[in-house]
Amino acid sequence: MSPKVVLAYSGGLDTSVAIAWLSERGWDVVAVAVDVGQPGDLNSAVARAESLGAVEARLVQARHEFVEDYVLPALKMNALYQGRYPLVSALSRPLISKVLVDVANDVDAAAVAHGCTGKGNDQVRFEVSLGALAPDLDVLAPVRDWGMNRAETIAFAAARSLPIETTKSSPYSIDENAWGRSIECGVLEDPWVAPPDDVFALTAAPQDAPEPRDVVVSFDGGVPVAVDGETLAPANAIDAVGKLAGSYGIGRIDMVEDRLVGIKSREVYECPAGIALIAAHQDLEGITLDRDLAKEKRRLSSLWSEVVYDGLWFSPLRDAIDAFAATSQARVTGDVKLRLSAGGCLPVGRRSPYSLYSETLATYDDGDTFAHEDAAGFTRLWGLPAKTWARGS
Repeated sequence: MSPKVVLAYSGGLDTSVAIAWLSERGWDVVAVAVDVGQPGDLNSAVARAESLGAVEARLVQARHEFVEDYVLPALKMNALYQGRYPLVSALSRPLISKVLVDVANDVDAAAVAHGCTGKGNDQVRFEVSLGALAPDLDVLAPVRDWGMNRAETIAFAAARSLPIETTKSSPYSIDENAWGRSIECGVLEDPWVAPPDDVFALTAAPQDAPEPRDVVVSFDGGVPVAVDGETLAPANAIDAVGKLAGSYGIGRIDMVEDRLVGIKSREVYECPAGIALIAAHQDLEGITLDRDLAKEKRRLSSLWSEVVYDGLWFSPLRDAIDAFAATSQARVTGDVKLRLSAGGCLPVGRRSPYSLYSETLATYDDGDTFAHEDAAGFTRLWGLPAKTWARGS
C-alpha cells in the first residue's frame, strides 16, 4: 500500500500539477480544498481532483471559522503589513494548516503537502504552522522541489492532458478569500508596468465609479455588526462593505513588498472590504480609546501584522497581543460614516456611547468648560526638561 499525503489543493495550476507529480512518485494523494470565502465552484475543483490522480478529494467548509477566528482579530488590530497590505493570504494559511492536520489524522497520512514555491512567504507560513500543530508530521513541498518554472509547469500539465485553466496568455497566480485577493506573476513581475485591467475582479476602475455616497458601518466591541442600519453577521457585513467599496475602485493596492525570504516582490492586491473596514475601525478607536492605550495599540498593530505575515500565527506572542486586543476593543462600539468616492474612502462622521470626545471641552465657542488657567502651569512643567537642557548646554 502506498503512503498517503494530504495536499492543500486549490484547483489552480500548481496544486493540480502537484497531484500528478506526487502520484508519479508513489504517493496516494488526498486533495483537500478549504473554503475560506473564495469565489468559484469549489465542488467542481474537488471533483476534478480525482481526474488529476487523487485517491480522495474533500471540500472543507471553513468560511465562518476563517472570518470569526482569523479575519476579525486582524480587523481589531487594524493589521496592515508595511502599512498597506491587509494580510489576505497570511490569514488563511494557519487555518488551512489546521485543516490539513485534522485530515491527516483522519486518514492516517504519512505526510502533508502544500503548493508553495521556494521564493514565497506561504511556504514558511504553512511549514511553521504545521510544525507547531503536528511537529512529527512530514511536510512535502512539490512545487519547491520539482525545479520547473511556470511555463514548464504548464507544459507538464499539457503533456499529461491535465484539466487546468491557466494558460500562457493568462499566467497570473491568484489567491482569494473573504478578506481580499492577491495577484502575482506575468507582466506584474515588472514593477514599472501598470497592472492590466484584466487582473482585477473585486474592484471597478475608479474612473467608472458612481456618484459619491455615504455608508454607515456599525461596530460592537470592534466587530462590524450592521451596514446602513441593517443588522448583519460579521461575514455578511464584510461582504456588503466589500461590494460597496469595490464599486468605487477602493482597495486596489500596488506595492513592492519586503518578503520574509529576503527579496523584494511586486504585489498587487484587491481588498475593498479590508481597506474600508480598517479605515472605519481606526476612526472609531479615535473617539473610544484613551490616548496612551491608542498609542500602544498602534505600535502593537505593526508588530501583530509582522508576526502574522511572518507565519507565526501559532505563537505565544500573537496570543498575548490578542489578549491585549480583547481588552482594548471592549468599548470600540458605535457608528462610523464613510464617504465613498472614486478610489477613496474617507471617514466623515463617528459616534459612540463610549465616546471620550466632549464638545464642551473641545469647543472655542460659548459653553467652553476647559480650565484655561491650568494650562500655563502644565506648559511650564512640560517644557522644563527642554529648558533645563538648553541652560546646561
